Amino acid sequence: MDNAKMEAVAEKEFARGLKAMQDGDSLAALSCFEKASNQGRRPVYLSFFGYCVAKERGQVQKGIGLCSEALEKEPENVIHFLNLGRIYLAAGSKQEAIRVFRKGLALGPNQEITGLLDAIGTRSPLIFPTLSRKNPLNKYLGKLLAWIGFR
Repeated sequence: MDNAKMEAVAEKEFARGLKAMQDGDSLAALSCFEKASNQGRRPVYLSFFGYCVAKERGQVQKGIGLCSEALEKEPENVIHFLNLGRIYLAAGSKQEAIRVFRKGLALGPNQEITGLLDAIGTRSPLIFPTLSRKNPLNKYLGKLLAWIGFR
C-alpha cells in the first residue's frame, strides 16, 4: 500500500475511534486507534492510543510512553496533556494528573481539562505552610476564612 492510501486508512480509523470515544465505547476506540497508529505514527494517534491502552488494558507505562512520545513531537498540543493526565488519573496518581493538566492549560484553554480539574477539586494553600494540614490552626482558620468568603 502506498503512503497516501495508508494515511487515508489511518485517518478513517482515527475518526471512527473518536466517534467511539464520544459514544463511551473506549474498547472499540482502542481497536481503531491501534489500527491508526500502526498505519501512521502521527502524534495524535499515539496520544489517543496511549490513553485507551492504559484505560482498557491496564498498560499504564505503555500509555505514558506513547503520550510522552506524542508530547515530544508536538509539545504545544493540549490534547496530549489531556490524554496523559487521564492516564495518571486512571492509575491513581492524582497529583501527577493535576500537574500535567495545569501544564496543558498553560498552553491554552481546554474545556475537558477544566472540567476534569473541577471534578477532581484542588485544595487551597495552607494558611501556615510550616504547619501540617491537620494542625488545628490551619484546619479551623481555613474553614473560617472560607465561610466568611476570603478563600
